Amino acid sequence: MTGKTAPPAAEPAPKKEPKEQPAPAPAAEKPPTPAAEQPTAPADQPTPVPTAEATPAAGEGSSAPAQPQHSRACPHHCGFVTEPPSSPLSLAVEEVSENSVTLTWKAPEQTGQPGLDGYLVEICKDGSSDWTAANKEPFLSTRYTIQDLSSGDKVHVRVKAVNASGVSVPATLEQPVLIREILQLPRIRMPRHLRQTYVRRVGDAVNMMIPFQGKPQPEVIWTKGDQPLDTSRINIRNTETDTIFYIREAQRSDSGKYELTVRINGAEDKAILDIRVIEPPGSPQNLKLVDVWGFNVALEWSPPMDNGNSEIKGYVVQKSDKKSGKWFTVLERCTRTSCTVSDLIIGNTYSFRVFAENACGLSENAAVTSRVAHIKKTKTTYQPQKITQWDMMEPPKFTQPLTDRTTTRGYSTHLFCCVRGFPQPKIIWMKNQMEIREDPKYIAMTKQGVCSLEIRKPNPFDGGVYTCKAVNALGEASVDCKLDVKGHWAALWNWISWCQSEDRSKGKTKSKVDAAAAGR
Repeated sequence: MTGKTAPPAAEPAPKKEPKEQPAPAPAAEKPPTPAAEQPTAPADQPTPVPTAEATPAAGEGSSAPAQPQHSRACPHHCGFVTEPPSSPLSLAVEEVSENSVTLTWKAPEQTGQPGLDGYLVEICKDGSSDWTAANKEPFLSTRYTIQDLSSGDKVHVRVKAVNASGVSVPATLEQPVLIREILQLPRIRMPRHLRQTYVRRVGDAVNMMIPFQGKPQPEVIWTKGDQPLDTSRINIRNTETDTIFYIREAQRSDSGKYELTVRINGAEDKAILDIRVIEPPGSPQNLKLVDVWGFNVALEWSPPMDNGNSEIKGYVVQKSDKKSGKWFTVLERCTRTSCTVSDLIIGNTYSFRVFAENACGLSENAAVTSRVAHIKKTKTTYQPQKITQWDMMEPPKFTQPLTDRTTTRGYSTHLFCCVRGFPQPKIIWMKNQMEIREDPKYIAMTKQGVCSLEIRKPNPFDGGVYTCKAVNALGEASVDCKLDVKGHWAALWNWISWCQSEDRSKGKTKSKVDAAAAGR
């Protein structure tokens, strides 16, 4: 029902506005504050009537704030009901200076169906009820700086949100704002990489930005050796928060300590900037070929006259063979002013040169030896080394003797022993003091001092005492062992013999022997 009745109600309203309401518009400009406090003003009029007056009166502090709580028909005859936006949120003061104040706020929760057109900022001096607009037209930013204020004044500030349906209830600061400069002592915030020596090469650009802080705007002063800077070479550009030091092409003369002073009404802060402009050093002086011996050459020189405004890190020594004519580096970063070049080739002729090195690099020129070094061939005579003759003669000596062994009939067995001596002794095997000669039953071997005798398939008759005898020109030595060869029934007959000896003593010989025979 609302959607059908709204269009006819909106049509007659614009026709009556210029006829019935010409006078109230200027009357609303005189008492802006009371108009904002009358929420019932639109109750006597149809909804479209105050719509035409709300927008122009918003910039003049008129009774526009009284309209936001009532819905109204869209002036474009869209067929839906619109509302003014709600109040802006979180209104606060961001910064105060000697003649300005900066405000910030957040967008309202409700912007209305047409969308937000912007904000209106109004101010009123403390003790007065006249609100004046700080901006002529609405803007969408949530940050605004009010300029051209008088220092020492107290002002009340409020912000309204505006859309096509009207303006919102204003968001007002609870306390007036005192317009005055907030002082801040000067302080230089020197970057960390500038707190030590700032090194650049000759011809490089020097570009440094040093931030600082202080209120009101501090005075920035640059000096070098208590003298003003040469503006023909050094460019200084200052802003409210930093200073920029710039040299297009640095020279050695630009090296030194620069003093930066930031000053506010007698209070100041200072910082020292140390700049060093370097270049490659000069060549070493007085390079001499001191001595040549064997495959070695000794060189000496003096430091360069000009170190390039940087400490000499070392020297690079190179050699050149007369045959090839090419230079090769033999020493890098030599920290002394003398060196020895070794491992030169016999018969070759060498020249030498030395470069100086600093943080910028090697010197452009090198110091070259005035004379060359020829590595001569030296005559050598061979002297054979005298070898001491050691007496290695030794009589035979057994280091591992023979051990007694027991074996079973028909199973081959081995006898082992170890002997040493020089000259190599002759090994003789004997059984029961009789030399064992060529007998296929016995196999004797000697290898690296280990003597072995294999007895193939022995029988009880092969048991006895075996002897190994070693003989050389210095003497002889022998070792022996006992070999026992048992048959398959030997154990049984030993047991039977034992039983007989036991039974004789007890008179039971026959019974045990018979029992044993029966058991077998």
